Amino acid sequence: MIKSKKNLVLIFSVLFSFASYSQQQSFNESPVLQNIESREKISLNGLWQVIIDPLENGYYNHRWLPREEGFFTNKKMEKPSDLVEYNFDTDYQLTVPGDWNSQMEKLYYYEGTVWYKRSFDYKEKEGKNTFLYFEAANYEAQVYLNGEKIGSHIGGYTPFQFDVTGKLKEKDNFLIVKVDNKRKREAIPTINTDWWNYGGITRSVHLVSTPKNYIQDYSVQLSKESSRSIEGWVKLSNSSSNDDVQINIKELKVNTNVKAKNGIAYFKVKAKPSLWSPNNPKLYTVNINTKYDKISDEIGFRTIKTEGSKILLNGEPIFLKGISIHEEAPFNSGRVTTKEECLVLLNWAKELGCNFIRLAHYPHSETMVKEAEKMGFLIWSEIPVYWTVLFDNPDTYKNAENQLTEMISRDKNRAAIVLWSVANETPESTSRNNFLSSLTKRVKALDSTRLITAALDTQKGNGKNERLIEDPLGEFVDVIGINSYCGWYGGSPESCADWEWANHYDKPMIMSEVGAGALQGLHGDVNERWTEEYQDAVYKYNIEMMKNIDFLAGVSPWILMDFKSHRRHLRRIQNDFNRKGLISEKGIPKKAFYTLQKFYNEK
Repeated sequence: MIKSKKNLVLIFSVLFSFASYSQQQSFNESPVLQNIESREKISLNGLWQVIIDPLENGYYNHRWLPREEGFFTNKKMEKPSDLVEYNFDTDYQLTVPGDWNSQMEKLYYYEGTVWYKRSFDYKEKEGKNTFLYFEAANYEAQVYLNGEKIGSHIGGYTPFQFDVTGKLKEKDNFLIVKVDNKRKREAIPTINTDWWNYGGITRSVHLVSTPKNYIQDYSVQLSKESSRSIEGWVKLSNSSSNDDVQINIKELKVNTNVKAKNGIAYFKVKAKPSLWSPNNPKLYTVNINTKYDKISDEIGFRTIKTEGSKILLNGEPIFLKGISIHEEAPFNSGRVTTKEECLVLLNWAKELGCNFIRLAHYPHSETMVKEAEKMGFLIWSEIPVYWTVLFDNPDTYKNAENQLTEMISRDKNRAAIVLWSVANETPESTSRNNFLSSLTKRVKALDSTRLITAALDTQKGNGKNERLIEDPLGEFVDVIGINSYCGWYGGSPESCADWEWANHYDKPMIMSEVGAGALQGLHGDVNERWTEEYQDAVYKYNIEMMKNIDFLAGVSPWILMDFKSHRRHLRRIQNDFNRKGLISEKGIPKKAFYTLQKFYNEK
């Protein structure tokens, strides 16, 4: 392993300066409810009334000052002389969950504000709390209930909620959500990306009912010290001292009671679970009960760690045979909104021979994660710190850290997730190293049981065919991801077989992206761009290259299916699609699909 003291000194100096900022922040003080599928809830999905508002007239007046009676008041004409220049009930409609770009032709390229309205009746139950729970809305949401602002959220891919107890009427409630997906330089992700900026309430909305004293959060997992014990914690709301918490795993004959102190009950019990793995995706029913509340979850138990350049699952080396996936709906395009669409993508990955999926470049839906877990896929989950974000902006860091916290909070009980990723293809700089190393520290503080990674594209060439991994971020991640497009963005396909790799760090490497574009059905000479033959050649020669990397622990080529991207303007080939998919958006495999499948089946 090559040593570089100069890089280490640089990183630690910049880390110290940034850590002083991050330690002053407080995130996720009121975490969202865990596992709402085990809760009493009512869906608010379906047709919502919408107003398209590119100038934000519903929020600002002509002096660009906030309106006292904006669209959120849902004002109605009471007499013929009244002037009210909007009416939700006679305007457009959109389906929730769903993006607006794929639902309405005039909104195909639209980035801006759309106001959503949903009317409903609701009778609150005595002695119960009611939460308004959004699985996700892209990107900034301001939420109003019966004309009153109840909160806001920034970030397009993680859940958020509001306590609306006592704010609901038995009849004629109106919920209005201002959703704005405008790209911003200081945002996460930033202005420049390579996937479609789908706007809207893209995942489900629920009214969730809980007891006044409820189970707020929990973590249940295999002990780090022994695979024959299970440990964790349960956080209670409004807890009095010494509340009893019962943890029951009937199949493992676990039935233990613990006392909560300061609202948290810690436990550790002996057990011999069958360990979760791709070949044995075993999940156990875990019941958590208090005298006020109960919740149930399906949880798997496994260990994950590294040893030199190897990844060990349950103590044994495993090669991650993967594929990258965007949350792009098969056949129709648009954002994935249903369990059935998730299963189509996952079954394609299974047919490919995968035991691993990289969910790029943002947290995918909880449904996707849970269904993948049931099918035995190991998962890489990441936040959209993508390309050139404003690494020297404290508010940008705060945003990234909050999205990271929300991702981990939601999915910490999913055994399938083995890698948290903090970034993709970020250019090296002092501020970038500072920013990302601080994120890795945040991951370790939240969850020390999984591995940390990032997809890097900053490897250096020591010669014509030599590639050296020496990105300073390698010191802080457990597994190094490398995006390399030999044969597509540089070099000929046949040149890739001669590439030789060296690793500055004694750590595993995943080839997190590799591939080429092809229009399904376009055939020609092996040297002709955009043909299936060219893409297939890139895969064949890159596979030969990867066979010679002794520290390679996995692969997640780019990408399972063609997906929408604003960057792709070649009309007769791309037609607004990134064509690097192994399967077309219509579900038809390309030649390279079978080449990768053969490699995985023989691996």
